[in-house]
Amino acid sequence: MISDIKLQEYNTRLAEIGLALTNNGEGLCLTDGELSIMADFRDMLPRLKQSNLQREMLVKAARIKGQAMPQTLVDATAGFGEDSLILAAAGFQVRLYECDEIIAALLQDCMDRAAQIPELSAAVSRMELICGDSVAGMKQLDYQPDIVLLDPMFPARQKSALIKKKFQLIQRLESPCSNEEELLEAALCARPQRIVIKRPLKGPYLANKKPSYSLEGKAIRYDCLVNTR
Repeated sequence: MISDIKLQEYNTRLAEIGLALTNNGEGLCLTDGELSIMADFRDMLPRLKQSNLQREMLVKAARIKGQAMPQTLVDATAGFGEDSLILAAAGFQVRLYECDEIIAALLQDCMDRAAQIPELSAAVSRMELICGDSVAGMKQLDYQPDIVLLDPMFPARQKSALIKKKFQLIQRLESPCSNEEELLEAALCARPQRIVIKRPLKGPYLANKKPSYSLEGKAIRYDCLVNTR
């Protein structure tokens, strides 16, 4: 739980861009006075059923066939942690990096609440959140992860008007990735067996790097770089 002193510190920073962190009775949320957004893993429960997890394209893209679980995965662009939750529920051991401390605080609050929910606690126990720069973090890992997941922010995937407006709250804290080459190079430095890159279906390759192969859905594409050790 976030301390009152830390909350005050964050709100001093947020006031400069017209935002605030508040507790709405259920958890920590970010608001501009009209719209509010919070991380809440309860919304993900239908997708976490084992029968559904096996059909998740992200799980198919990340899982290394023939290798025992848990496989270790670094989510270098955690955001609100939905992808990491899906992977953790599928049995991966996930380390999440989030560079913005406000977003990290919202995600940690979400994880703390989810740890108390029986249907979510096992998955959350396999998630470790690091508030910090993943580029530096991946270059300093003391182990070789099996997989690295990259999901640089791309606003084009947001469909409904409300989602767009709420997404704008996050964008005021954290802009879309501007240094794709640096992010990809750091992932390569971690020497995973596979790098999975989440992209818009018709979007360009990250840092113009052609993947080994891609898995395509209706709106999302996963570009996979393999044998990078």
